[in-house]
Amino acid sequence: MTQSPLVSVALCTFNGAEFLAEQLDTLVGQTYRPIEIIVVDDCSTDETFAILEAYAAKNPQFKLYRNESNLGFTANFERAATYCTGELIALCDQDDLWAPQKIELQVAAIKDNIFIYHDSEFIHEDGTSMNKKMSDLMNLYHGDNPLAFLFFNCVSGHSILMKKSLIELTLPLKKGYFHDWWLAYVATNIGTIDFIPQCLVKYRQHDKSETNILQLAREKDKYKMSSAENFQRTLNWLYYCKSFQHNKNQSLIDQFYRAYKRRSDSFISFEFSALLLRHWKAIFFMRKKTVISKMNYVIKQIWGLKMKKNAN
Repeated sequence: MTQSPLVSVALCTFNGAEFLAEQLDTLVGQTYRPIEIIVVDDCSTDETFAILEAYAAKNPQFKLYRNESNLGFTANFERAATYCTGELIALCDQDDLWAPQKIELQVAAIKDNIFIYHDSEFIHEDGTSMNKKMSDLMNLYHGDNPLAFLFFNCVSGHSILMKKSLIELTLPLKKGYFHDWWLAYVATNIGTIDFIPQCLVKYRQHDKSETNILQLAREKDKYKMSSAENFQRTLNWLYYCKSFQHNKNQSLIDQFYRAYKRRSDSFISFEFSALLLRHWKAIFFMRKKTVISKMNYVIKQIWGLKMKKNAN
C-alpha cells in the first residue's frame, strides 16, 4: 500500500487574533493525514501568538515560529515555505474557513499537475455567505499556457495545493507582486495546473484583509492609479515574467515586454495590440466579458502613454 504524502500547511500570521481561532479549528479538523501545520508569526502585537501557542500545545502537528523582527508578508511567506518538509504544500490565510475535506480532495486530484486549486465562497466579516463565489467573477483556468496569467489571475493563494518542487523554482519572491499569481505563471511554464469546481474555502472579506477581492473591485475606479503608474507596474511585472529562467516560450514573452515598453514613448503603437489580438483567447480566457468588450480593450491598447498623458 502506497503511503500518503505528507502535506505541509503554510500559515503566515500578523495581528489576526480576531478570526484566527476559527481558521485554526478548520485546520485541526482536516480529514487528511499526515499533515503538518507550519505557522510563522510576523511579530504580532495582539493576541495572535498566544492563540497559536494554545493550539500548538494541544496539537502536535503544529510547528510554531516567531520572527525576531517584522519581515512583511512576502518575506514571511518565503520563510514559512522554507520550513515546510512535506512533499505537498498548501497555502493558508489567517482569517478564512476550510472545508474539512479540502486537503483530502486536493491530494486525490493533484495527480500529475504542478498544483491544484479550487473555487471559493465569499463570506462577510461575520461569517455569513455573500452568495457569491470566485467563479462568478472570472473563469477558472486549467492547462499549461502561461499566457493566461500574463495579465490576469484567477488563483487565490488559500486555494493552492502544490508540489514542493514549485516553491524551489519561485523563490525568492519579488516584493510588490501577488505570490499566488507568480506561482500560477511559473507552474504553467513547467507543467499543468487544474482546479476543483467545488468551493472548499469560505473566503472572508473584511477591511483588514490583505486580499479583499470584492472591495478592490468596487473601489478600483475610486483609487485608480494614474496611467503612468499603471503602465510602470505592468511593465515591471512583464520584466519579472520574462526574467524567469524556464519560460516555455521565451521569445514570445520578450516580444510582449518589448512591445509594451515601446508604448511608453509613443503616441500610437499597434505592436502591442497586435500581440494581444493574436493570442487573445489565452490572454482573455479568465475575463467574463463579451468578445466585443475584449476587442474594445485590445483597441484601447493602441494608444501610447504619450497620447494618454496629452489626454489627461
